[in-house]
Amino acid sequence: MWQRPKGRPVVQAYILIQTEVGRAAIAAATIAEIDGVASSEEVSGPYDVIVRVEVADATRLTDDVVPQIQKVDGITRTLTCPAVTRPH
Repeated sequence: MWQRPKGRPVVQAYILIQTEVGRAAIAAATIAEIDGVASSEEVSGPYDVIVRVEVADATRLTDDVVPQIQKVDGITRTLTCPAVTRPH
């Protein structure tokens, strides 16, 4: 699993995923293995899987992690929600 570099900013995002019927559990498990994915959970409601991503920069999120997630078999739609964090 990806480790946060000390002293480096991190881009975090939540990805809300809809899957084909009966595919949520396998999609969540497959996504959990992708580098940059901090958590991948099967949920109930309008979305079937919620994923939390932590990467070093936005380019890695949009050019690497999101496309890998979208290629997972059984996924029908994704919505990426970058998290806004404020300095403490």
